[in-house]
Amino acid sequence: MAGGAGSLDPPAAVGSLGPNLAIAGGELVASWIEPVSEGHRLRFSRLSGDRWSTPVTISEGDDFFANWADFPEVVDLGEGALMAHWLAKTAADTYAYSIFLARSDDGGASWQPFGRLNDDDTPTEHGFVSFVREQGAARAFWLDGRATVEGGPMSLRTALVGSQVGPAEVLDRRICDCCSTDAAVTAAGPVVVYRDRSKEEIRDISLVRRTREGWASPEPVSADGWRIEGCPVNGPEIAVDGERATVAWFTAGGDRPTVRLAFSVDSAATFAPPLLVAGDDSMGRVDVVLDDDGSAWVSWLSLAEDPSGDASEGKAGGAGARVRLRRFGPEGPLGEDQTVAVTAAGRSSGVPRLERLGDVLYLAWVEVREGSSRIRLRRFSI
Repeated sequence: MAGGAGSLDPPAAVGSLGPNLAIAGGELVASWIEPVSEGHRLRFSRLSGDRWSTPVTISEGDDFFANWADFPEVVDLGEGALMAHWLAKTAADTYAYSIFLARSDDGGASWQPFGRLNDDDTPTEHGFVSFVREQGAARAFWLDGRATVEGGPMSLRTALVGSQVGPAEVLDRRICDCCSTDAAVTAAGPVVVYRDRSKEEIRDISLVRRTREGWASPEPVSADGWRIEGCPVNGPEIAVDGERATVAWFTAGGDRPTVRLAFSVDSAATFAPPLLVAGDDSMGRVDVVLDDDGSAWVSWLSLAEDPSGDASEGKAGGAGARVRLRRFGPEGPLGEDQTVAVTAAGRSSGVPRLERLGDVLYLAWVEVREGSSRIRLRRFSI
């Protein structure tokens, strides 16, 4: 059970969205998107002890493609270097946007534009980026829509971002359209998890690993058999420590919404049968981190009555959401689940983000109350 909970909200303006957390230089860093008079700006801050640094603007413009599900990420490249990304419109079409990069060589105190990640000019979707560190560079994974110009599917691609953006490689030519990806580095090499898509519209969680022979073929994490015609906008998360790995995800296979968790002890080559994290009230929007003892901490959203009575965003009867946290071992739950906070159930509440630094957990989310939103953060001693 996590204990000693305390709030420590990042210095984000009211109405901010897309919070994300990372560990850089042995400290917690946060990024988020703020609305400004003409567009949006991507902000960055570092937590030292109990104090957040003065927020730094990574990028600002009236062309941001800012939304609740596809938010920026910061990755630590080592020796004070950081890489960040955001999405910006590239044509008049609603979903015509690309992935843009910035780099910092002073721990985030200043940022320089680094160009575009995707190497095509099609007026299509590009996003849901995840990064891993690779030999002082960043390896990026993303959803790429260039094939949709001619009626094709969304694909999963990767590229190494060093002194410049390297050539893109296709890892899976047919995947779910708008579920987030996540990536990590196991003892055997990098791995990326995502929601796949079969020709029969089965949208279960798959992964791709890099082996000594190169990128392996996609493999399912679990055969849930979730057949759904449209994208559920609910991607998986992975946490890794050497050969140990765990993946958390949402599914509604068998017409039952659940959050599930699967453990691996062979660098994500195989997984044990999944554990049930949450049942019929679950909304997904998961995150997961590993503890030193091999257990996993999982966060997710579940339906709840909204005490504010705010029925905006199509919430029937003022439905809200609970931000929940629970610890699991390979055999099942360890302790009771905790309700960290209550927010709205609509898109404005975003996706809670979970990070671990030593014996402390950090959980960030968007609190929506009475039409106003604010980014919150709590830390827990474990």
